Amino acid sequence: MYAIAIIRYRRPFPEIEPHVDEHRAYLRSLKEDGRLLVSGPMDPRSGGMLLLRLPDGDAITELDRIRDNDPFFQRALAQYELIPWAPVIGLDNLDRL
Repeated sequence: MYAIAIIRYRRPFPEIEPHVDEHRAYLRSLKEDGRLLVSGPMDPRSGGMLLLRLPDGDAITELDRIRDNDPFFQRALAQYELIPWAPVIGLDNLDRL
């Protein structure tokens, strides 16, 4: 199962910026354990997006856990929109990542 997470800042970026390194460290931990495939900020800088690979099972619980452990979310700096996704065309490309 895959998912897309859309992260939207709840505060102006100058208030977000001091926490970016901690947020990115968290994302690197998701990348290391295979849950995060790719991430990056929106342009203009109003938030970011994540492409996630989730283990089979309860995707909603796993997505909630990913959101709840993000320092941006814990500090009420950002909100998450979590979208479980079942790609069809190009799935073989994703599965190779």
